[in-house]
Amino acid sequence: MSTTTALRPLTTGELLDRTFALYKEHFVLFVGIVALPHLISLAVQLSRVSLRSQTGLSAAMGVALWALLFWIVLLTVAAASQAATVVAVSQLHLGRPTSVTEAYSRVKSRIARVVLLTLLVGLGVGVGAILLIIPGIIFAMMWSLAVPVMVLENRGIRDSMSRSAELTKGSRWRIFVVWIMFFVLSMVVTFLFQYPITLLAATVGPGAGLGAVQVASAIASFVSQCLVGPLATIAFSLLYYDQRVRKEAFDLQHMMETLDGAQAGMATAT
Repeated sequence: MSTTTALRPLTTGELLDRTFALYKEHFVLFVGIVALPHLISLAVQLSRVSLRSQTGLSAAMGVALWALLFWIVLLTVAAASQAATVVAVSQLHLGRPTSVTEAYSRVKSRIARVVLLTLLVGLGVGVGAILLIIPGIIFAMMWSLAVPVMVLENRGIRDSMSRSAELTKGSRWRIFVVWIMFFVLSMVVTFLFQYPITLLAATVGPGAGLGAVQVASAIASFVSQCLVGPLATIAFSLLYYDQRVRKEAFDLQHMMETLDGAQAGMATAT
């Protein structure tokens, strides 16, 4: 799909088509972006197997420290891969080439902010979910574009959340549909990878083979995350641009910037 065709208001079906088309055309790029940092979380998961042989208080402390380290690593690598994916989608959507290294080089100074933003959004959605669930869903829809806003507009945490709330007004039902679709897809793929391992664990039972089952489960989780992880981020990055086209005529702004750049290049050449 050309840049001209993409930069116009998209229906939900067209947005999903664009998401899967980008993913298919640049499969290695997106899987590489997700896989690179998640290798760290995989290594941390595999280290859990070595704690099985320990017993007593030291074992309990070891498990607690491992759990804390795992969640810190998981949050960090998730934020890093999401931010880099947003950059890659932006470049491709606007007709510019990119790579795994370039995507990460553009976001390396913002990863800490993305981590804090993800934490705050998660806490807000969690508190909202406790309040009869519906507020949590509303908050999730409101802040669904906060990461693209932070990464692409270099805004602070509060500004990113308020800007996302403004951009998503009038389109939250559509955003909810997209969320549900990719949540279900993620669950299905994870189930397909994890179910055979769960059956194997039930067959083996507690014993010498349990360590191998844990390793297989960690690897299966890594593979499913690499395969499915980019899709929702691609979709919401495209939604960010789609909302800007609808609300701010971003397609016209981009066209004028492109023409100005071309004219400047021709003037320099002459």
